[in-house]
Amino acid sequence: MTRLLMTGASAAALIALAFGAEAQERGGTMTYGRYADSLFLDPVLNDANVDIWILSNLYDTLLLPTEDGQGVEAGLATDWSVAEDGLSVTLTMRDGIMFSDGTPITTEDVVWSLDRARNPENGIWNFLLASIASVEATDDKTVTLTLSQPDPAILPALTVFNSAILPKAAFEAAAGATDAEKAQAFSEAPIGSGPFVLESWERGSTMRLVRNEHYWATGEDGQPLPYLDGVTFEVIPDDATRILRLQSGEIDGAELIPFARVAELQNAPGIQMELFPSTRVEYITLNVRPEIEGEANPLADPLVREAMNYAANKEAIVQVVTFGVGTPQTSYMSSATPLHTGTEPLFPYDLARAQELMAQSGYPDGFSTTLLVLAGNQDEIGIGTALQQMWSQIGIDLELQQVDNATRTEEYRNGTFDMRVAAWTNDIADPGQITSYFAYSPTIDALHSGWRNEEVDQLFEASQSETDPATRAEQYARIQEIFNSTGPTIPLYETPYPVALQERVHGFVQIPLGNNIFRSAWLDQ
Repeated sequence: MTRLLMTGASAAALIALAFGAEAQERGGTMTYGRYADSLFLDPVLNDANVDIWILSNLYDTLLLPTEDGQGVEAGLATDWSVAEDGLSVTLTMRDGIMFSDGTPITTEDVVWSLDRARNPENGIWNFLLASIASVEATDDKTVTLTLSQPDPAILPALTVFNSAILPKAAFEAAAGATDAEKAQAFSEAPIGSGPFVLESWERGSTMRLVRNEHYWATGEDGQPLPYLDGVTFEVIPDDATRILRLQSGEIDGAELIPFARVAELQNAPGIQMELFPSTRVEYITLNVRPEIEGEANPLADPLVREAMNYAANKEAIVQVVTFGVGTPQTSYMSSATPLHTGTEPLFPYDLARAQELMAQSGYPDGFSTTLLVLAGNQDEIGIGTALQQMWSQIGIDLELQQVDNATRTEEYRNGTFDMRVAAWTNDIADPGQITSYFAYSPTIDALHSGWRNEEVDQLFEASQSETDPATRAEQYARIQEIFNSTGPTIPLYETPYPVALQERVHGFVQIPLGNNIFRSAWLDQ
């Protein structure tokens, strides 16, 4: 008589097959094509999507965003509660959790990490945690956040990348005298608690992650996640090349598929063309400072900006660039963002109105300017080419400057650009983050544009402690009214995330907040 011995994982797989469900397979490395490389893997001193969307695979937070991007769920903490007066939050840590180097995650690490993240001198996202007056370890499993004021967004804030928990001892032992210097050294070989660990990084080419053997979460088979042995990111800036390598089977997935290719890939054998729900908005950022590098700046004239908005046919751009997948913006924030207002597209196309506004402006005869677009990106080049033609009808001579992402980011942050094509995705289920970045001038000069409105600044500050939902909604309605009509952007459209995958890929998701989640991904072997 032969006896069949099965592990718990084998039994789970047979049960899944018996009921017609997918049985996750373990092992293998997923190769994912990215449009641009990451820049800096520190979660606090960061503001670039090329980093942010990867950080959640290396670092964990006390709470995690739900897959729909609207709520919170357990992360390194299993339980949490907000006091009735709204002035404290208590969190209970998960048992037995460790960093990727095998050292235990302690409440001391939590206190230190949150104190670093909320330090006003560290990064631009500290405002998300600004309501925290103190962080204390009540015991070896409990952390209490005492708030200086009620904060309607404190729980979602604990899911955001900058509140990731890092090992205090390892960070402080990193080379450097300042926090920024230590962050630079630490991030070259980061120690986190996410599902993967950085194995190697060839800048501008390839980043390799391998599974974190100490990760806390378990899969459907009852064994530790992730299912994959690793994820390799290949940097392929050119859209056509990224798609060609996917179709040839050299890579397993590719991000930011041009909308012109979506229908083709939806019908391509062996390819899954995904349009993941998003909070993504596409827009043009304008530098509105009176002067740029000593020269008078036409974009500082509000009438010029209004004319440019009316002369930009948003519906036509949606059709030409997104092939109808996108929808024109009705506010600077996406319609999926809490407290969004607006039902009609901003600045409907009106060439006669645009020409009239230009005639009234300080530049009735037009001017020349430049637009930074990402080299090889079909969607951005399509946007720029369309705007070239549209703005020529109001006397604007637009030069497209195709540059790599690092160059564009440097000019943007230095405030030396004229205009750039840009996209935004929320990292939190609250309007505070996008409003801080776009409209609240103390954060980064309103998109590094130099725009400022005192009423908006005051409303935003008040909204950060307002717990009455109706009052907070009124504050954000007014902020949107001001920014949408006078702000430093040409709002274009909102779209889903277009990601193409090989049929053998399962379980990968890009959530509405932008994060690429590989922890539950697996491959047919």
